[in-house]
Amino acid sequence: MIRDARVLRAGFVPREVEHRDAEVNHLSSVLEPITNGEPADTAIVTGPSGTGKTCISKFVTERLREEVLDVEAIYVNCWRNYTRFRTLYQILDDLGATIDIHRQSTPHDELVDRLQQHDGPRTVVILDEVDQLEDPSVIYDLHSLPQFAIICIANKEEELFSRVDDRLVSRLRSSEHVRMDKYHDEQLYDILSARAKWGLDEDIITDDQLYRIADAAAGDARLAIGILRTSAGKADRENHERITDDILLDAAEDARAQIKQKSLDSLTPHQRVVYDIVREHGPVGPSEIHERYSEDVDDPRTKRTIRTYLSKMEQYNLLEAEGTSRDREYSLVDSAATSPMQ
Repeated sequence: MIRDARVLRAGFVPREVEHRDAEVNHLSSVLEPITNGEPADTAIVTGPSGTGKTCISKFVTERLREEVLDVEAIYVNCWRNYTRFRTLYQILDDLGATIDIHRQSTPHDELVDRLQQHDGPRTVVILDEVDQLEDPSVIYDLHSLPQFAIICIANKEEELFSRVDDRLVSRLRSSEHVRMDKYHDEQLYDILSARAKWGLDEDIITDDQLYRIADAAAGDARLAIGILRTSAGKADRENHERITDDILLDAAEDARAQIKQKSLDSLTPHQRVVYDIVREHGPVGPSEIHERYSEDVDDPRTKRTIRTYLSKMEQYNLLEAEGTSRDREYSLVDSAATSPMQ
């Protein structure tokens, strides 16, 4: 039943991308100078979760590497590597320059010096979830090094800008901005249809079922592909000849649960404390959240940072907010209220 399991993975970068030609062309034009050995502008790629930001960034850099021999690409998940040290270390590690670096004792400046001394191919650094960086000065570190081109991926520009100092804001505002909107149902259907064509045997799933997945995913390609993958896996394990409607119903719930768990597992220690406070005391406002959080942790972050955490968890469908900014309260998302599979 499953012809190529890779195609059904959310992180898979296809040979052709659906409905993102303008964004691909825009990002390609931003990075084009490095193909001639010239510095490239920083690109900021923004949009809601599941709009293809990471896929498009990887797709464009892969095409670049196919065209030009001396261009490399490094991908850093800043949600996982949320400190300045971790991000710099990850980049140097991918460049093969961490042999004598000690995680505990090597100062940050030495890591930056190592990057300055890098004389290999020009390198595109994709900073995914860049608004998760606890110390965004790493963007400035890279911005000042002409041998690196940077793609910053975030959900919202304003949340990225609110975290950085004025000298970097002015630079980022003058960067090239590639904005992604949510997919329409027809576009999601096309994405799913292409994945099914390459990843599954013929006649495993109907067009009507693909449309229903697109409808249930509400513009989120990550969720849509997750439902397709989960339903194909379940049908395969249970030796069905095709994906049944019952399997599809179960798969929608399972895919949502898997994505939610992955988002929870990605939370930094401080974010997890904030989430647990909302889980135990919600609905609860930002001031009370910050009070309880400050009591629970050493070295608490600022109220502004906590608001950023809350917004991020809202974007990833872990929390929901009600009320205006003045009387806003946060609570856990009610899983039963999400778009059901029709």
